[in-house]
Amino acid sequence: MNILGIDIGSRNTKIVLYDTQKHKIAFSAYKATDISATQTVNNLLEDMYQRLGPVSIDRSCVTGYGRKLYRDADLEKSEISCHARACSYLFPEARTVIDIGGQDSKIISLNADGSVKDFVMNDKCAAGTGRFLEMTAMRLMCDLDSLSRLASESDQTVPLSSTCVVFAESEIIGLLAGGHKVENIARAVNMSIAKRIYRQMAPLQCETPIVFTGGVAQGTDLAFCISNILATKLLIPDDPEITGALGAALIAL
Repeated sequence: MNILGIDIGSRNTKIVLYDTQKHKIAFSAYKATDISATQTVNNLLEDMYQRLGPVSIDRSCVTGYGRKLYRDADLEKSEISCHARACSYLFPEARTVIDIGGQDSKIISLNADGSVKDFVMNDKCAAGTGRFLEMTAMRLMCDLDSLSRLASESDQTVPLSSTCVVFAESEIIGLLAGGHKVENIARAVNMSIAKRIYRQMAPLQCETPIVFTGGVAQGTDLAFCISNILATKLLIPDDPEITGALGAALIAL
């Protein structure tokens, strides 16, 4: 059987085709979410068919910010459930999941069997999300990959006091005008996000091991900063962008 998982995020839409006979991902891809969520998914499916040929889809599940906008799936599940399922599949020992998306951040506490124990979600403020990084990259005139590289080359601590993206943007402009190196400003933003994630985790009394997912997770300075703040190594999937879609596929089994 081939099971399709779909994650329609605020920034990107992801799909995963899971082969139940081989017990592995047969195809995965993502694109920027267009005005039409359905069209974005259809475009990804066209890419899949071009790569794999006329494969069958036996069951499907949709999750994510825009899951209500796509009506062709067999199931609809929350992001919390899907991230928990994928992370417990990839890392059976996992007890906590940190997911940073384009417009929200989620902390999920897991039971020993991988089920959701508790969670907290920040969807009211952009300060702990990918949007903060996008704003920073724009102000520093670079892309997100370059932003992470710049931050990793920081050689001095620069204080960033604002916890609001709007005020932080003004503060970043001031730091640039004051002659601070872009590398140090980039690291300051990552440390600000890491500290916010740490505070967000506090009510859950989170346990290790901790999995870090989302498009900003892989090989980034932000992962380094969060690991440093939490004083523990983070587990990161090979492709953290598709975690929600993988979980959706696994739930649809």
